[in-house]
Amino acid sequence: MLPSIAPSKYFVPSPPKAVLDMFVLTILFCALVAAVVTLGAPSLAAFARWLLIVESIGIAACAIGTSLGRLPRLRRLSPVVAHLIIGGIAVPAGYVIGSSFAYTLLGEPLPILQPEPRRIVALVATALAAMLLVYVDAMRHRIHNEATARAEAQRLAAESELRLLRAQLEPHMLFNTLANLRSLVDLDPKLAQSMIDQVITYLRGTLAASREQSVPLRQEFAQLSAYLEIMAMRMGHRMTYKLELPKGLEDFAVPPMLLQPLVENAIKHGIEPKVGSSTLEVNAVREEGAVIVTVVDTGRGLPHDLNEDTRGYGVEHVRDRLRAFYGPSATLALTRNAPEGTRAVVRMAR
Repeated sequence: MLPSIAPSKYFVPSPPKAVLDMFVLTILFCALVAAVVTLGAPSLAAFARWLLIVESIGIAACAIGTSLGRLPRLRRLSPVVAHLIIGGIAVPAGYVIGSSFAYTLLGEPLPILQPEPRRIVALVATALAAMLLVYVDAMRHRIHNEATARAEAQRLAAESELRLLRAQLEPHMLFNTLANLRSLVDLDPKLAQSMIDQVITYLRGTLAASREQSVPLRQEFAQLSAYLEIMAMRMGHRMTYKLELPKGLEDFAVPPMLLQPLVENAIKHGIEPKVGSSTLEVNAVREEGAVIVTVVDTGRGLPHDLNEDTRGYGVEHVRDRLRAFYGPSATLALTRNAPEGTRAVVRMAR
């Protein structure tokens, strides 16, 4: 269940794409207004004349409103007050500037100097265009606020799910590790001591990650290193691993423990069930403005009769967290690795 959507406290200027959309919508609506006004005396010449007048007024008001929306002082006001101020200035100013421009091109006297009926038609056309501008911009702010609130709710839900899953998985992993430690204490004390050190590192990183919204990629790889070292000690020659993180990507921000489910799934569903030895590699690269992290194992691989979503909770959970943190451009692809195993590719861009 998502939380209720609260309106934004302060006015936020329109982004460039929204401004472009506003101009396109204004042009289309003004053309509709010109067509409606022309119904009084339908002819191509009359439509062209009113189209020039209404478009000039609408575009002028839109340009003035957009410029006013960039004023820093408006950002201290509520959206309602800011829109009232913008509309109160942009509408009359757009009417004066736009109509003056249009009537000058037509070689006609300004509307204020024309007979009463013609002034009324021009004012009505201006009022209709202005109402659309204010309404659409207000709706854009509302939609933006709702999208922001929902994205935040999605992120919080994903983080809550992460904490729940960690609470479920860590005891299982710790119990198995402690059982191994118990036998190693007598057989190989040095190896037992090394495993204890890695468990401490892993638990410290898990605790720190649970308190953060994002961590640098180097911290994520350090967490994976501790976990994989523990698993390598437990599995012996059956698993080897390799982590590669270029220095230029060490500070790239990721959700905490984003890659952990993919590594756990690679071991649980690929490496552990396989007879013989396997390798697991995690590497990060920058490609076409995005950061790509690949988790590759040479384990048993995906079943041929099942799809990519069959390897536990990790796949969809990672996708949800990617969408919540980076938006829809972030992806996770899970495919079969050649000649054996599975390849998970995470693509992130900010």
